[in-house]
Amino acid sequence: MRKGAIFDVDGTLLDSMPIWENSSSVWLAGIGVQAEPDLNDVMFRMSLDEGAAYLKSAYHLSLSEEEIKEGVVGVVGAFYREKAPAKAGVPEFLEKLWQMGFPMYVATSSSREHVAAALKRVGIFHYFDGLITCEEAGAGKSDPRIFLMAAERMGLAPKDVFVFEDVIHAVRAAGSAGFVTVGVYDAASDADNEAMRAECGIYLHTMENWEEFRIRAGL
Repeated sequence: MRKGAIFDVDGTLLDSMPIWENSSSVWLAGIGVQAEPDLNDVMFRMSLDEGAAYLKSAYHLSLSEEEIKEGVVGVVGAFYREKAPAKAGVPEFLEKLWQMGFPMYVATSSSREHVAAALKRVGIFHYFDGLITCEEAGAGKSDPRIFLMAAERMGLAPKDVFVFEDVIHAVRAAGSAGFVTVGVYDAASDADNEAMRAECGIYLHTMENWEEFRIRAGL
């Protein structure tokens, strides 16, 4: 039976979560402002708009909120274009699925431009049949819409598609729609590790564990 795969990017294909935690501090340093020690924790709970408003107020910046947003997004974009590395084992894992004839899609909460640039730079973009962002899907990953769109484009039913994710809310959304969920460990989601192991159809501590996946998936 024909099978397919949908992959998250940040924390699954790319070791890129740290930039989302540190981007505001990095941007402030670039304009000569020292960030408070817990800024990353503060910003993690905010949207981009909320974060820009907070930075303007807390650091008495003369820049507009739009300029602040552009600055922070610029830091993130540069990281994707120039630095974001593939996680260990990812190129080899994708190559094996590709050799088996798996159609593969990317489903990401990040910018299409940023993600495409990073995947091309690390040499894995060509494995994918397409890419969908949450913005394009019209819903975040607490909703299975993005996964359902990718499966439809591959011409596959959810039960025949493996969804690779590193965060528990996305795993739960995909599982609720009938996908086979594959949890991938990432340090940024360590607090949810126990739940990931319990709720995922398959759990991989690293993408280097191809044989473990192959056996558990019945391939």
